[in-house]
Amino acid sequence: MIAGFIAVFAAILYKINSNDGAAADAPFAATVAVGGEAEVLQATLAEGQLLVLVREGSKTALLRFDPVTGKQFGRTDFVSR
Repeated sequence: MIAGFIAVFAAILYKINSNDGAAADAPFAATVAVGGEAEVLQATLAEGQLLVLVREGSKTALLRFDPVTGKQFGRTDFVSR
C-alpha cells in the first residue's frame, strides 16, 4: 500500500514539474465540489482533467473533474489490502 501511495505521489509530482504552461491561459470553473468533510491534499491538471487528492477522515481518494465546468468525472478510493 505504501508503495502505491509513493507511486501516485511521484506521478503527481512529475506532472506538476513537467507543466508546459499551456494551462495558465485555460479557463477554469469558479468552484469545484469536493465534499463537506474533504480536506484537499493536492490538485493538478493532467490530460485535460483536474485531479484532486482528498482526505475524508481516515480515507484518501482521488477525484477527477472537468476543469472548465467543475463537473466530477469519477472517484478512486484508496484502500489497504
